Amino acid sequence: MPSAWSSGRDLQASRLIIERAHEELVAGNLDDHRLQQVRPLIRASWQRAWQDRVGAEGLPPVDLTGELLEEYRSQHPLSGAIDLIRSLLLPGSADDSGVVVAVGDHAGRLLWVEGDLSQRMLSGEMGFVEGANWSETTVGTSAPGTALTLGESVQIHHAEHYNRLVQPWSCTAAPVFDPETHRILGVLDVTGGEEAVTPQARMLVDATARAVESQLMIARLRERAAPRTASAPPRALHRTRATLQVLGRDRARLEVIGDGGESIIELSARHAEILLMLATHRQGLSAERLAELVYGEDASADTLRPEMVRLRKVLERVSSELVPQSRPYRLTAQLETDAQNVLSLLGRGAHRVALSAYPGPALPDSDAPGVVELRESLRGTLRETMLSEASIDVLLAYADIPEGAEDAEVLRLCLEMLPARSPRRAGLVNRIARLDE
Repeated sequence: MPSAWSSGRDLQASRLIIERAHEELVAGNLDDHRLQQVRPLIRASWQRAWQDRVGAEGLPPVDLTGELLEEYRSQHPLSGAIDLIRSLLLPGSADDSGVVVAVGDHAGRLLWVEGDLSQRMLSGEMGFVEGANWSETTVGTSAPGTALTLGESVQIHHAEHYNRLVQPWSCTAAPVFDPETHRILGVLDVTGGEEAVTPQARMLVDATARAVESQLMIARLRERAAPRTASAPPRALHRTRATLQVLGRDRARLEVIGDGGESIIELSARHAEILLMLATHRQGLSAERLAELVYGEDASADTLRPEMVRLRKVLERVSSELVPQSRPYRLTAQLETDAQNVLSLLGRGAHRVALSAYPGPALPDSDAPGVVELRESLRGTLRETMLSEASIDVLLAYADIPEGAEDAEVLRLCLEMLPARSPRRAGLVNRIARLDE
């Protein structure tokens, strides 16, 4: 079945005028006459972003990852409508549709990102990935965030985006409302080229949003009409969200957000090693195996146990949910790590976001065998992904961090990918020559 998306008329006014107006606004020149030639909807959104001090080039934060993302979206009201959304917005072969379709929650966090495979790879480099926050207060003017802010469908064309990284793209989005309370449940977005901002695109996205609302209402009516039977209570979300930051840090940082607020502590080197191993071995570890990963091959479990007692006392003061269980040692609460987040972003094709989320190797001073293995695995995965999949801009950024700066293969690939007249070629040639010497 052919794609439902086909290009239509060009919606943009003078792109050059819009770009110059944007530059003036970002610089704080709110009275520049060119701003009057920008659509009022866009101008007002730009001004909101400028007043909120939104960066014009930053990547969006990834608020939800791993198990937390899976659990959150499995319980989201729009989870039951995903098949309907796919059938209406991505008929036929989604991988060849030419557009990216995203479903976000009421706060602008993207829960599902599907569609054209090559487009998803490209859009991933600007942070358009599952779990990323695309609210207007985070990235400025964009179809998902602005549609949620205004409570109506919008189309954003190329240079109308506030964030410069998003300006190559065009998008249409529409909010989805609760059919009874009329509060916003989420947002549907289509991102691509000109085909994503035609009048037909807006009608299709609006119609899909209304179809989802109708399906939600029908499902509720059927549930109310069904005989009541005893059932198990729904599984609640974990109250505690914890993140272990180990990249580029000698002392790990543990951030815990729960009902009691937010706590941030620094862990000792040994406690960081233990907690990192438990976070990356969710199935659990015997005392003997955990001792080997932390202390070395000939270590005894008796060496580990006193340290586990001390670690438990530290974690109890932060959140009792994080205290490891024994036999085997394992975590029952969700504990995300920044190392796993980088791997997840690389796997989803968000190369630029992954690189920005990698400040350095995991616990660089640690010689714990398990940490060394994880550190080298992450380094290797990052390097191979950069060499095989990254765009030239991302590869050049990788060549500027310690992992890539002295890598001759990386530098030669950059040289090969750059245009013949690029001013960056001379610097690369000099760097390669120094390495060869």
